Amino acid sequence: MEIKDLLKTELMILELSATSKEAAIDEMVQKLVDKGYVSDFATFKSGIMAREAQTSTGLGDGIAMPHSKNAAVKEAVVLFAKSATGVDYEALDGKPVDLFFMIAAPEGANDTHLEALAKLSTYLLKDGFQDKLRKAEHPRDVIALFSEKQEEIKTVENAEHYLVAVTACTTGIAHTYMAEESLKKTAAEMGVAIKVETNGARGVDNKLTAEDIKKADAVIVAADKKIDMPRFAGKQMVQVPVAAAIREPENLIQRALSGKEKVYEADASDSSASTGEEKTGLGAAFYKHLMGGVSAMLPFVVGGGILIALAFLIDQAMGVPHSALAQLGVYHPIAAYFKNIGVTAFAFMLPVLAGFIANSIADKPGLVAGFVAGSMASSGLAFGHLDPTKQIPSGFLGALVGGFLAGGVILLLRKLFSGLPKSLEGIKAILLYPLIGTLITGFLMLFVNIPMAAINTGLSNFLASLSGASALILGLVVGGMMAIDLGGPINKAAYIFATGTLASTVATGGSVTMAAVMAGGMVPPLATTVAVLLFKNKFTKEERNAGLTNIVMGLSFITEGSIPFGASDPARAIPSFMVGSALAGALTGMASIKLMAPHGGIFVLALTNNPFLYLLFILIGAIVSGIMFGALKKKK
Repeated sequence: MEIKDLLKTELMILELSATSKEAAIDEMVQKLVDKGYVSDFATFKSGIMAREAQTSTGLGDGIAMPHSKNAAVKEAVVLFAKSATGVDYEALDGKPVDLFFMIAAPEGANDTHLEALAKLSTYLLKDGFQDKLRKAEHPRDVIALFSEKQEEIKTVENAEHYLVAVTACTTGIAHTYMAEESLKKTAAEMGVAIKVETNGARGVDNKLTAEDIKKADAVIVAADKKIDMPRFAGKQMVQVPVAAAIREPENLIQRALSGKEKVYEADASDSSASTGEEKTGLGAAFYKHLMGGVSAMLPFVVGGGILIALAFLIDQAMGVPHSALAQLGVYHPIAAYFKNIGVTAFAFMLPVLAGFIANSIADKPGLVAGFVAGSMASSGLAFGHLDPTKQIPSGFLGALVGGFLAGGVILLLRKLFSGLPKSLEGIKAILLYPLIGTLITGFLMLFVNIPMAAINTGLSNFLASLSGASALILGLVVGGMMAIDLGGPINKAAYIFATGTLASTVATGGSVTMAAVMAGGMVPPLATTVAVLLFKNKFTKEERNAGLTNIVMGLSFITEGSIPFGASDPARAIPSFMVGSALAGALTGMASIKLMAPHGGIFVLALTNNPFLYLLFILIGAIVSGIMFGALKKKK
């Protein structure tokens, strides 16, 4: 589909009568309503105005592109209008607007429509094209202009300078692609090689690889929404709103090449910042999809888990009669409110985990089937166990398998339906994938739940039986795992395993496994603080500053704060960290210290059954690791 297919002659206003911004919007929206492309004036206008409230769609040079993906839109279309006198549209360059493209996209707009809309920018940025539009006297003249074949902007090859850029706007329809074309066109004129990644409504296009980023002189991020930033750690960056890339691309490119821009530093709490390499292979894909689910699940685990733990603390502080200990956590009304809210948040854990694993594998169509798989893992609905009193929850493991299962089912359906006509693209997304994907995934989960529930029950029984020497060994293992890759797959495996024990142990005071894991995870950053304080002559000034900063990271249970030390000297740092983390975990297990919260570090010490001893064990581990690391490290 081309942009000319979305332009309708009956939707062209070649003599716009409005003289103000809102009046112009009203006139164009009314035209869409009158011609039957929009069902409700107020609904569509509210969507347009909401977009204008974020950033004016008056892009400059006399062009405005008001747009909305909206439930009131029946069919994706573009209304073209022009004004003889110009309208004060609050454009980004402050000048009147005389060329308007009002983009109306239905909520389920498919990639074909979005691709056509993205091409609009290639026309508008072509030299002389805007002047031809201003001279058009009949709707057929406009259609003819957009029927002309457009040559793609040729990027410069083997140039002295190379830049990478990312463009993204909140709706992902107009500004994203205008900014892309503007940067590419200007870079070509300046003799600069550039690669631009777009994060638009149709997804990520022209994705930057680790090699692209590594060889780039600098990065330009022109975005109004969150994008993947940690991959740019260590690169000079120009970071601006997306509109700036449309208005002043030359200035942005000059800034990027000046060598004076600030180097971007990734948030240490994001493990993806630990390496600039893009991993490939089956294992890396599995980890990527798993982390897609885990990162979405963690806020529910943390929020719900801490609220439940606080409910028990409130009841303990207010007092509960010995005869009513079974009601601990809900005995007093205020405690009951905390627990009910926490339980509600906690209940989303498994559906969100499975849903976002499936989403990572198969994009949005995977969400529905994934949520259903996770919910079935939570409820325990299984073949031969339809009676609610006999259902067998498969817990975390069932949701994990269900998420990958749901994603795989959707990928298979995509392949099966790939031969359907393009006109049915919308039907696939809103009907076929949710209906058939959920049905197939649901039936498969009826069988998956049975073995997963058995494994889950066996693990729970094993953990419940651990005490004394066995708990010491468990703490030693999971504590050490937290330091092996400092936020990588092994670290996350131990953490996920521990969080899975919380739901069944909160009522009995918390999880020893969770306490051991958190202790092990707090040690490495704290160990770097100990090392730079005791062995100053073995670290650079930057390393000493980072080590002192890591005291906050460590106390907050952010293991990734130690990544720079582990990456720069892995042969000495990693073994040192592992020894201290394993020691802290083992001591925690031996003393049967329990924790009721999945995160928080020092801030949730009150939620352990022995705060002072727990903190002491963490400090012992940090001191042992710090001394070992400092002693092994060579002088600078």
